Amino acid sequence: MAEAQRTALIGADGLARCPWAGQNPEYIAYHDEEWGRALRGDDALFERLCLEAFQSGLSWLTILRKRPAFRAAFQDFSIEKVAAFDEHDVERLLADAGIVRNRLKINAAIANARTAAALSGGLSELVWSFAPAEAVPAPRHTGEVPAVTAQSTAMAKALKKAGFVFVGPTTCYALMQACGLVDDHLADCHARRSRG
Repeated sequence: MAEAQRTALIGADGLARCPWAGQNPEYIAYHDEEWGRALRGDDALFERLCLEAFQSGLSWLTILRKRPAFRAAFQDFSIEKVAAFDEHDVERLLADAGIVRNRLKINAAIANARTAAALSGGLSELVWSFAPAEAVPAPRHTGEVPAVTAQSTAMAKALKKAGFVFVGPTTCYALMQACGLVDDHLADCHARRSRG
């Protein structure tokens, strides 16, 4: 079957999963326990926003494996603490082999923390305001899963207007998928919240 038309795969444990989870235990755990589940809270969403930006151009598996180091380096993604980072922190982060050492992405995380700290309603409220009003039918295969939607494009525009960086429509849609604003688990996937 073509890459764009992949359906759920049966794992060694007998459970059907979205094909991107494959057989890798780290991907399987992320797929089963986190991806597509509703996540709220300013610091929690800030972490996901940062990790999605750091992932750009890299494998998500790389980010999953480095997540403990990211959490340590970025003070558990406390918006308040990261917003207070200075040039010494940037240099510390650039020297930390446990994370992705990209100056632009590090600076973006700090700038985004400062922007998030200044939001009147909080990051969680802003992000969740772009959750679709109605659920869309469950995708039957990966070819039916979009990379960008009208909501993710609107979210990217709103975040940029507020002062966020590294937040394009594709990154925003990945954030929406990861944080459960949309449920893109395939129809046959055991992790789908509602079948159909």
